[in-house]
Amino acid sequence: MRYSLFRSVKTLAARSSAARGFASESVPDRKVAVLGAAGGIGQPLALLMKLNPLVSRLALYDIANTPGVAADVSHINTRSEVSGYVGDDQLGQALEGSDVVIIPAGVPRKPGMTRDDLFNINAGIVKSLCSAIAKYCPHAIVNMISNPVNSTVPIAAEVFKKAGTYDEKKLFGVTTLDVVRAKTFYAGKANVNVAEVNVPVVGGHAGITILPLFSQATPKANLPDEDIMALTKRTQDGGTEVVEAKAGKGSATLSMAYAGALFADACLKGLNGVPDVVECSFVQSTVTELPFFASKVRLGKNGVEEVLGLGPLSDFEKEGLEKLKPELKSSIEKGIKFANDN
Repeated sequence: MRYSLFRSVKTLAARSSAARGFASESVPDRKVAVLGAAGGIGQPLALLMKLNPLVSRLALYDIANTPGVAADVSHINTRSEVSGYVGDDQLGQALEGSDVVIIPAGVPRKPGMTRDDLFNINAGIVKSLCSAIAKYCPHAIVNMISNPVNSTVPIAAEVFKKAGTYDEKKLFGVTTLDVVRAKTFYAGKANVNVAEVNVPVVGGHAGITILPLFSQATPKANLPDEDIMALTKRTQDGGTEVVEAKAGKGSATLSMAYAGALFADACLKGLNGVPDVVECSFVQSTVTELPFFASKVRLGKNGVEEVLGLGPLSDFEKEGLEKLKPELKSSIEKGIKFANDN
């Protein structure tokens, strides 16, 4: 799970003069659509996807303000052609021909809100967008960022099932920010180079359902139990930490955009046949008795190539796994019920 996407923005800029030749000869054409591109996550995510040399067409969609975002981003001298789409009547056009659809659409968390407080608003938005995906780009890989991911991924699955387009290999809940946080916090505590750190994060994408497996972290640091407990708690509460620090002015938008861009890049590499692309993601799974679960996933030309097991767990992690299951089960069932009742 080493990331190279943002190794050198200078390199990307240097390539710009020969970008078209490089793109057409060396890299397949790939269209990426961002739904919710004018929002707090969507705008920086649009910027980061514009910097990705694997993207040839970038479609930015939202209910308002997308033409301005698209015009701004389109001036950046990288490979992809950028188009902005606004409103329901242009959603199909934004989606047609997409290889990857990233969904950061919805309302952000505010102080005092849990991810479940977002449910009623964001669930309706996700259901509507997924209905359009089923119609206009049914074979696209879908990266779900809209919270609560523990529920919105099951909602998407139910929408696709009803439409007859569901492919469990192509629906992903983006939990990469939990991995990014776990790596950052572990590196700080262990005093190691963060660029060399790997930490699997399993379970779900809210509170105690987030379970970082620090016993499997590399490089090994042999941290005391109290440090592991504190790191786990901080990783689980990372979103709340940012919401409180922003004091009502927003949530974790910039770090989420970064994490979303990393995961989208991994999906594109998988589509392009790059071997051994492994990331953690919330997917349909038989790793536990729950129908959806986040764990390491091998990505390939069809999306999920293989859902990997949890590996050896410490006693603390085994306890955390059992504690998270009832809450995650409830969130999954909530999403399925919403999709079937509305």
